[in-house]
Amino acid sequence: MSLPQPVPPSWKDLGKSSNDLLNKEYPFNGASLEVKTLTPSNVSFKVAGNKDSKSDIITGDLEGKWADKAHGLTVTQTWTTSNILRNTVELENQIAKGLKLDLATSLAPEKGAKTAVLGSVYKQSGFHTRATLDLFKGPTFTADAVLGRDGFLVGAEAAYNVTEGKVTRYATAVGFNAPQYSVAVHALNNLKVFTASYYQRINGDVEAGAKAVYDPKSTAGGVSLEVGTKVYLDRAAFIKAKINNAGVIGLGYTQALRPGVKAQFGLAIDTQKLNDPTPVGPSHKVGVNFVFDA
Repeated sequence: MSLPQPVPPSWKDLGKSSNDLLNKEYPFNGASLEVKTLTPSNVSFKVAGNKDSKSDIITGDLEGKWADKAHGLTVTQTWTTSNILRNTVELENQIAKGLKLDLATSLAPEKGAKTAVLGSVYKQSGFHTRATLDLFKGPTFTADAVLGRDGFLVGAEAAYNVTEGKVTRYATAVGFNAPQYSVAVHALNNLKVFTASYYQRINGDVEAGAKAVYDPKSTAGGVSLEVGTKVYLDRAAFIKAKINNAGVIGLGYTQALRPGVKAQFGLAIDTQKLNDPTPVGPSHKVGVNFVFDA
């Protein structure tokens, strides 16, 4: 008798280890601050702000989240400095085990713009599927599914415009997950854009990853390639480095200053424009991020 299969990652998380390694914890574009708090009544608040180094525009948002874990209910409300109100209601493991339903809405009062998306997620042993219905855009129905067995993964995604009665987008992917490494190959944008990603935990202190993208429109018939690594200096700090085939080097440093307080620093250097008279941009970028989690 075969052992039960683990729940595979969702469609959006195929290749997540490599994407996180290459994209997260690189605060290049200015200064940002994030503060998280939790009240005794199980209501959490998050305040986030960012000052863009190129435009000097300051943006931010205030988020409040209430969770009733006993009944699987979560309500999230967000108000941004762009005067956009977002609301999300989630209900998990109540109608059926492994099923989550959610409704996400947004409203921009000044512009009169609004969105509403119904979503569902269902996951079981060896199976993970999601579906969304965008009520105002189209309406558009989007569904994806991932099957997994013994580490092998197969997934597909499709979007259907209800009004026009046609499939507007489709994609597929294959991958393999192992305890120390993972690989994934995607065929996106109606099988016109292809990506391949690789991630490996070399040992307890070192991680490495790479991603290649073939897009006939943006890569001029060639392939864009990016490789990176993450090295833990100790339990409280790590450094990250990456480079792409355009000669842009990215460096990141994260330091836990104390429990709940984290500082991150990022630097991007265009090696083909080292003589740029401007030390920070447009060819080179630098940024910092502070996180306070109470």
